[in-house]
Amino acid sequence: ETLTAILSPLIAEREAMKSSELMLEMGGIARTFKFIFRGTGYDEKLVREVEGLEASGSVYICTLCDATRLEASQNLVFHSITRSHAENLQRYEVWRSNPYHESVEELRDRVKGVSAKPFIETVPSIDALHCDIGNAA
Repeated sequence: ETLTAILSPLIAEREAMKSSELMLEMGGIARTFKFIFRGTGYDEKLVREVEGLEASGSVYICTLCDATRLEASQNLVFHSITRSHAENLQRYEVWRSNPYHESVEELRDRVKGVSAKPFIETVPSIDALHCDIGNAA
């Protein structure tokens, strides 16, 4: 209940940011323009946080796939959604327990940037395309 009370306004604000309308009068006629924002830094930050990914300085930058900064900078358009909430939970357990007794760098590479327990399942969307992340290049 507490988590829902804290996150509800954030999620509502995120949804409001993604779609908005502007009404202007042009030549005496009211016109409506709809703006659709497919992705923002706010979206990326929120999704990273709730899905348990490392902060924006991580080598792994995409919230929907396992791309590194270098891979994303070389491929700004094409990628596939390979990351799921369930997989992030599994990766967190590997990060937490380190069953293979790996070094921090090896472990980080194995879990592809997951370092905290994800607590909300986000819906994969176009929000995290490499070209929308902005810091890929």
